[in-house]
Amino acid sequence: MRAIGSEFQKVFTTRMWWLLAILLVAYVAFLAGGLGAFFGWAIENPDAASRAGGSTQLPPGAQLAPLLYSFASSVGYVFPVLLGALAVTGEFRHKTLTPTFLAQPHRSTVLGAKFASELVMGAGFGVIAFATSVASGAGALALFGLDSGLGDSDTWALVGRGILAMALWATIGVGLGSLVPNQVAAIVIVIAFTQFVEPILRLAASLNDVTASIGQFLPGAASDALVGASFYSIASAGGTQTLDWWQGGLVLLAIGVLATVIGGATTWRRDVQ
Repeated sequence: MRAIGSEFQKVFTTRMWWLLAILLVAYVAFLAGGLGAFFGWAIENPDAASRAGGSTQLPPGAQLAPLLYSFASSVGYVFPVLLGALAVTGEFRHKTLTPTFLAQPHRSTVLGAKFASELVMGAGFGVIAFATSVASGAGALALFGLDSGLGDSDTWALVGRGILAMALWATIGVGLGSLVPNQVAAIVIVIAFTQFVEPILRLAASLNDVTASIGQFLPGAASDALVGASFYSIASAGGTQTLDWWQGGLVLLAIGVLATVIGGATTWRRDVQ
């Protein structure tokens, strides 16, 4: 418990966590509120939207409100990943790992404390992200008289699962940081994979049933399955295979645990420079 408390203190005595939180709020509010307003306008003005090239068509069974709210996790997950990775790589960059190990010589305890503390921090980022997406998305829908779904228990179940997904993403960040201790390299990997590599892989995997059955195990696809809604899913070009929500959660947890264990058995065991 002392090790976990120490990790929380390390997080809250730096500016990084609230800078990432501000960026998260701005990013999610822009997407959820902006697209909510666009769809609201397009639904209210179908002729003008058609002339402008817009479309109000969603796949059968898809509801607009959950899709808007899911932006908190489907695009916002990069922030808890970064937070988790920085919690580990920052120790290497700022040379604080030596005093950390002097205070707690059991390295597995230190890494486990980072895993546990970042799980909580990721959940906190999830609360912030979904509060933002619900507020901005529901506000945009209400502006055009559309159903916000806030009275539906399924909406709040989606929010709860989304917060869990954000928590698990933070542990994946810890695993990545333990595998790649160079902070710049870790940041580049996170941004490149989450913003470019995985979206392309998911789109390519959706082209036929064989690759779609494999693509559903990608971390982003597993996260969307856990949450239960995502614009990425409806944008896929035909691959509709998804895991159950609990399976998606297990995949994310397995990735985070496996990456952390491998990092702990390799990089984390080396001499500190």
